[in-house]
Amino acid sequence: MFIEENQNGLIYMRSDVIGAKHAFTTRFGGVSGGEFAALNLGSNRGDEPEAVRENFRRVCALFGVDENGACVTNQVHKNEVRIVTAADKHACLGPVPYEADGIVTAEKGLPIFCFTADCVPVLLWDGKGRAAGAVHCGWRSAASDILGRAVEAMVSLGAEIPELRAAIGPAIGQCCFETDDDVPEAVEKWLQGDTAGLFRSRSDGKTMVDLKGANAKRLLQLGVPAGQIDISDECTFCSHDKYWSHRYTRGRRGTQASVIML
Repeated sequence: MFIEENQNGLIYMRSDVIGAKHAFTTRFGGVSGGEFAALNLGSNRGDEPEAVRENFRRVCALFGVDENGACVTNQVHKNEVRIVTAADKHACLGPVPYEADGIVTAEKGLPIFCFTADCVPVLLWDGKGRAAGAVHCGWRSAASDILGRAVEAMVSLGAEIPELRAAIGPAIGQCCFETDDDVPEAVEKWLQGDTAGLFRSRSDGKTMVDLKGANAKRLLQLGVPAGQIDISDECTFCSHDKYWSHRYTRGRRGTQASVIML
């Protein structure tokens, strides 16, 4: 179950299946103004850099580090997963020297971030605290099996699949994710036809796709127990006042983060 938390005005969601400190941020609790109000974590959207820095500082403070004390994804809608350590800490607002839509770690005290604004964020945690992951599962990266690569990387760090917990965060829902044929075709191929309930066809030829449900099915295929997978029921497009939605704003928007720390 997802639970809303408020810490010093910073409003975020968490899942009760994950025992590590984590957060799915919302639009609330930051200092950005105008169309970026208020908690924007996107440094390349046109917001004032010092506002973005302060927003990062506030989120990082939840985890007991400063704004330069975390690792972040550098997302290109592919399936690269990187194992990160303290050596990969990101200088806030600086360039990220790698590409990775997913990052995993076995290092304690190191928050790891991925970023979304409709795409599906997945936080992974080994129940014995051996590894954690933050994975950006847009439809392209999802259909390229980024979750399979993330689970493989976590196992390489000592995690055990039956112990994995997964929280699938707020993202665009089937109610609003209107697609052409390329998306359902890619999902069909990725899930090898295990797609019951994921598609709803419309008379105009468009298909409504449940991308959160598709990622949950892949986790089940990988061996994660169903009772250890939590799915947010919030749609970022429907709840555009609470979350950033790329589709609702037609690209003029901020960015939210999903963060976890061992």
